[in-house]
Amino acid sequence: MSIFREIIEGLFIGFSSTVGVVSTYQTLISCAGLFRKNEQVTHEPEKTFAVLIAAHNESAVIAPLIENLKQMDYPREKYDIFVICDNCTDNTAEISRAHGAYACERFDTSKRGKGFGIEWMLENLWARPQQYDAVVMFDADNLVEKNFLRVMNDRLCKGARVIQGYLDSKNPFDSWITLSYAVTYWFTNRMWQLARHNLGLPNTLGGTGLCIESNLLKEMGWGATSLTEDLEFATRCIERGIYPTWAHDTKVWDEKPIDLKSSMRQRLRWMQGHYDVAGRYIGSVLKNGITKGRLGMLDAAFYLFQPMYVLIVTFMSLLFLGRFFEIDMLMPAATILPSWLVYTSTAIFYLLPFLALYLEKVPLKGYLGILLLPFFFLTWLPIMFYAFFTKKNQEWSHTSHSRAIRIEEIQQ
Repeated sequence: MSIFREIIEGLFIGFSSTVGVVSTYQTLISCAGLFRKNEQVTHEPEKTFAVLIAAHNESAVIAPLIENLKQMDYPREKYDIFVICDNCTDNTAEISRAHGAYACERFDTSKRGKGFGIEWMLENLWARPQQYDAVVMFDADNLVEKNFLRVMNDRLCKGARVIQGYLDSKNPFDSWITLSYAVTYWFTNRMWQLARHNLGLPNTLGGTGLCIESNLLKEMGWGATSLTEDLEFATRCIERGIYPTWAHDTKVWDEKPIDLKSSMRQRLRWMQGHYDVAGRYIGSVLKNGITKGRLGMLDAAFYLFQPMYVLIVTFMSLLFLGRFFEIDMLMPAATILPSWLVYTSTAIFYLLPFLALYLEKVPLKGYLGILLLPFFFLTWLPIMFYAFFTKKNQEWSHTSHSRAIRIEEIQQ
């Protein structure tokens, strides 16, 4: 019995030590998001763009996005809009054509999912007489800031090959779920994405609002058909030493699930895809980072380890409660790490979201979402555990969209 207890205590000490190291690392990285570089657009429109919209039965929301994209602050002759009508059974294609976009219909029930749709579209795109300097990708429920292509053109001209734009929510105040999503994104944009951009570390791709140089796509191939095609492509880039970068000064808004059931279904798909990609790439990314001495690759490996971050915040919060209130059940664990580390890390975990919202000029009512974060984090725990044991399930589940909001309503 004593041996078993020693093993459990050893595992607990190991986990607690890992928590301490990871939480300290992420806290230090996040501090780089407290400042923002002045990155002005200095290049005139030069690059041509193929704007791809991934759509599966999106008749309710596709028209506002196309009309929005046609009004970009960029020469209209330098970009074309393509809607990937992927296994649609509604009139998404007809609406897309009526609004002046190329509707590209794909019917293949054996290869379902956004990644396969993009791969198919790119093959068709390369076969067209007209070629483009870069490909931009959106989801059908998005709305886009009018300077988006101008910013992407500027980044490409300055040497970037993969760029992610700022991701925001177009319905943050529909429910406590959408507000929790919004706060998470506001925090991530500032204290994760911008922080890493400021430090020259690779950014992550968010599945929409991204721009990729065409030559890079032709060299690498898309090759990202998992449930998290964005993470897979970004990881493949980083593995080769090509770091995705961040554009904080142009936004893409998307529709967040309103109810808990839809939210958990979406996040389960994300986590299944995350575990799948992490299992296939974390070893090579970590190895390349160590052998080549590339901090960016090591940081990317940390991101693949990212599901642990929610567990770490939860664990550190429990340690804080155990110490502060001297809860008998939690005291054995609460005394493993130094008091200053438990108190400081927990305080910073919950202070940084306030700073992020303040720096991002979020309306006052948005701060309510910070109070909801602990509950939102708790809903992540069963998702992460279930996803780990079902990560081989790569069946795509579509998130339905219905909020046909126009860009003018967002920017009022």
